[in-house]
Amino acid sequence: MEKKMIQTDQAPKAIGPYSQAIQVGNLVFTSGQLPVDPGTGEMIVNDIQAETRQCLNNVEAILIAAGTSLKNAVKLTVFIKDMNQFSKINEVYAEFFPEDKPARSCVEVARLPKDANIEIEAVAMIL
Repeated sequence: MEKKMIQTDQAPKAIGPYSQAIQVGNLVFTSGQLPVDPGTGEMIVNDIQAETRQCLNNVEAILIAAGTSLKNAVKLTVFIKDMNQFSKINEVYAEFFPEDKPARSCVEVARLPKDANIEIEAVAMIL
């Protein structure tokens, strides 16, 4: 099976030596997405719901570039700095997944790149 690098300017550029996503067969694996606005390069801060929304928009943009979408996501991983924000994150998350919810893990971590409060990655199918 061949692997293919996925790249789009509709999501933030990678800040290190990695791809925005890799496609293998009919699966797409995104790298973790921070709450960075791809148009300005600025990170959204101090509003966990806006941060969550931007992370999911970034993941969605990458999946669209790969020929799929969040509707075909099978697994997301959410990394957060403060588990006390879990319910606020879930409110926004539910907007993106009103039905057919993918599997998910949510992990509190000590620190994220750029001192972000949240980072989200996904695995999705290309149908």
